[in-house]
Amino acid sequence: MLLVRTAVLGGGALRCRPVGCRSAASYVQGQSPDPRIREYFYYVDHQGQLFLDDTKVKNFVTCFKDKQFLVFFFSRLRSNQSGRYEKDFPFLSMCGRERNFLRCDDRPMVFTHLLQSSGGPRGLGGDQELLSFCGGGEKLAVPFRPEALYMHPTSGRVYHPCLERVGGVGLVRSALAIELSPFFVYPPETSQSGQPSHFLWGGEKHTLTNELAAFFPVAEEGSEERQLE
Repeated sequence: MLLVRTAVLGGGALRCRPVGCRSAASYVQGQSPDPRIREYFYYVDHQGQLFLDDTKVKNFVTCFKDKQFLVFFFSRLRSNQSGRYEKDFPFLSMCGRERNFLRCDDRPMVFTHLLQSSGGPRGLGGDQELLSFCGGGEKLAVPFRPEALYMHPTSGRVYHPCLERVGGVGLVRSALAIELSPFFVYPPETSQSGQPSHFLWGGEKHTLTNELAAFFPVAEEGSEERQLE
């Protein structure tokens, strides 16, 4: 992993203020708090792009694009319970003696593509359809459950269940959410600005479970609305 970063690591002490966090963390990329231990700091945006946290201009040019690296990084990602940077970098990917801390714009897992795992026309449902996250293709994916899609009532962002080790919820990136949006069905008495009740997929009308609503406390809705302004 160190070789992948060599060309883009900067030096010097840094202070960063993670999006949505109330405090800042001081760090040096590649710092060694203990013998033979190295620490690096990353950020994933709401499009699922991974960056070194201190990258000044974050776009497609500066994000990590090597699939092998992305699979390696995200397959090891867990909740940060290391006792270091837990508030500002809530997630941690361990690589031997390397600690890779991660913060995110919204959720650490961002679904970027809807894939077919074993052929068949799109929309048939079942385990043939996968939601892939963070640039990893089929190696970073979960089965697509159309009934479990959840549209946040305040932000309008769309979410889908993800791995429990990173919080159980993944964000659907905006491009994919727009692609899926025509299949949401709204109650007759509400407009499309309200909460959808069903999702049309594979010739079926799926009743939305809204099971992910429990992950978004009412207090968070007001906070999220302020962030989007």
